[in-house]
Amino acid sequence: VGDSTMASTTGYGDALCARFTPETSCVNLARGGRSSKSFRAEGRWDEVMGLLRDGAGFRKTYVLIQFGHNDQPGKPGRSTDYATEFPVNMKRYVEEAREAGGVPVLVTPITRRSFKGGYVHNDLAPWAATVRSIARDTKTPLVDLKAQSLAAVQAMGPKEADKMARTGSNFD
Repeated sequence: VGDSTMASTTGYGDALCARFTPETSCVNLARGGRSSKSFRAEGRWDEVMGLLRDGAGFRKTYVLIQFGHNDQPGKPGRSTDYATEFPVNMKRYVEEAREAGGVPVLVTPITRRSFKGGYVHNDLAPWAATVRSIARDTKTPLVDLKAQSLAAVQAMGPKEADKMARTGSNFD
């Protein structure tokens, strides 16, 4: 579950699903423009919970959870405060996934391809730090895509990083 950076056609979610073996089911419910608040408000988390309840016969069901891009200020109906609302939302996803028999995996938001003065503008650092802290405090597995993507995009530089952009997608 997450935003456009993980969603079908605009993100990495489908490519990740394609890497699993045929006997592994992978459902990508991420949607563009969603935040840790709006994903739940739209009832999308209810869909995830239903799948967790229906999939009780599976050996394990992992729920990858990535938000942050649309939680930033200036996005009406989506913005959350990274010090108060965002941590509460993310902890709740972890707790509820576990209660429903899922194995939550927190994923830090990937970096944007925005450069200032030759360096990647690290505007998602507070949200990534919050996700890392929650993972540590709740003993939840973490995939730190923020650190990995920041290093990769910085190494590419602005011209190469812009080649990654898909027409019509700004990964926000």
